[in-house]
Amino acid sequence: MAELHIPRTLPEGASVIPLVRNAIAVASSKGGVGKSTVCINTALSMARMGASVGLLDADIYGPSVQLMTGIQQQPEITSDNRLLPVEAHGMSMMSMGFLADENTPVVWRGPLLAQAVQQFLAQVEWGELDFLFLDLPPGTGDIPLTLSQAIALSGVVIVTTPQEVALEDVERGIAMFEKVDVDVLGLVENMSYYLCPHCSERHEIFGHGGGRAFAQRLGIECLGELPMDADIRRGGDEGTPIAIAAPQSSHAQAFADLASRILTITAELAQPGPG
Repeated sequence: MAELHIPRTLPEGASVIPLVRNAIAVASSKGGVGKSTVCINTALSMARMGASVGLLDADIYGPSVQLMTGIQQQPEITSDNRLLPVEAHGMSMMSMGFLADENTPVVWRGPLLAQAVQQFLAQVEWGELDFLFLDLPPGTGDIPLTLSQAIALSGVVIVTTPQEVALEDVERGIAMFEKVDVDVLGLVENMSYYLCPHCSERHEIFGHGGGRAFAQRLGIECLGELPMDADIRRGGDEGTPIAIAAPQSSHAQAFADLASRILTITAELAQPGPG
């Protein structure tokens, strides 16, 4: 595999994690759109390309990385009380799911959520990473705002489904990131279609073209249309994401294409502008 050249989009000295070259948030303003599935499989695809990748599960209330990757171990602590990320599938990971008891809910108010996220950024020994993916909780609350202020994000990828009710919420989320000066790298339409395994006919169960038309209207890029498939769902439920379980499949290739597009965009962002 050819060595990847990963440009740096984070300015020197602007981040609480200085050895991270690029920090990509994956967000959705509505729950249930498959944001974590998109984030995990895209991050794993990036790691398979040869990039050094980390994944921070910033959903403190409903962490899912530990379930969707099949990892149930606690992180080690260094002598100076820093957390070492859990290493699996060629990727460094941190999640409240690695720390909290499986059956104990996290019942915290906003300030504690913000503090937990800041500790995950500053007190985890991430090391040198080409990309740190941040899986944000749905909505526009404390955690997305804290991350936008605590770290100079390279940009955010917005995940939606084709339905109008999801797209309406997405517009609010995009407006929030624009207000805090975070670049929206583009929109991903998840569960865009179902490809029948028997006749190979494509079925748009939740509608057709809504995400692409929405992105065009807002002047942002549509980064991809991802399928709805039982193998993708099963991979997350069983702790073997499709990017690992079946990397040569057409479904895994859809996530690899998304990772390639993010690579291209970050390379473009790293180029100096006029003047």
